[in-house]
Amino acid sequence: MPSSASRSDVVAALRAAGCVFAEEEAELILDGASSPDEVAAMVGRRGAGWPLEQVVGWARFRGLRVLVGPGVFVPRRRTEAMAAEAVALARRVSGRRTPVVLDLCCGAGAVGLAVATDVPGTDLWAVDVEPAAVACARRNVGDRGRVLRGDLDAPLPPALRGRVDVLVANVPYVPTGEIALLPAEARLHEPRITLDGGADGLAVLSRVAALAPRWLAPGGSVLCETSARQADEAARRFARHGLRPRFVTDEDLGATVVVGTRQSAPGPRSGYPSRDTATS
Repeated sequence: MPSSASRSDVVAALRAAGCVFAEEEAELILDGASSPDEVAAMVGRRGAGWPLEQVVGWARFRGLRVLVGPGVFVPRRRTEAMAAEAVALARRVSGRRTPVVLDLCCGAGAVGLAVATDVPGTDLWAVDVEPAAVACARRNVGDRGRVLRGDLDAPLPPALRGRVDVLVANVPYVPTGEIALLPAEARLHEPRITLDGGADGLAVLSRVAALAPRWLAPGGSVLCETSARQADEAARRFARHGLRPRFVTDEDLGATVVVGTRQSAPGPRSGYPSRDTATS
């Protein structure tokens, strides 16, 4: 593409690359580029299969502009359901005291940022194992919280134990055998560790279920996104660790969230989870 390409040239190039929403993508590229040469480079990356969000450098999430970059997991719109539930839980606490929120597998920090934005004063902690994601999350979260690098809860300070009101974990939940079926945008341009949930897709969720009770405050909750077909088994794994499970679903977003709550007092360790509608 010539460096002086017009809007029609950009649209044509994107259409030729198979972009279904070429007009909308062209607007985002032209708005985000600082020079004709940068337009050409961005169109080239998009044509090569890069996710649009990595090309333009940001993703829209609950009305926020979340910075992303090459090699960083792109926040999905369906994850807004988990963020909405986390916001609702944090708001309940904020009427009494400062809510403590922990965002594991934080990626670019979208979920934690959404909670800290909607519930001002939240004590936010976020963790990811990928250096590129941590760098993005630190830029997004800024002075609203702390972003640490490490494997799940490994880098957290012991003083946080038993104090977390809301633990969100956007864990990978695609079974290993189904990774090859993912769209090329995700399969080729996002870290495999952010997608691969192990043989049954629940390997990381199971680890989060096991660690959550030592970090949650009494009455605190852990939230994990999963698929509808995995939800019942995910709930059983929460219950195995003394967490009272329930589901939050959003049909419009195609989202299923499993919530496990640490009971304030001893109670039954099992029981069929209730199903709620996601709130905003």
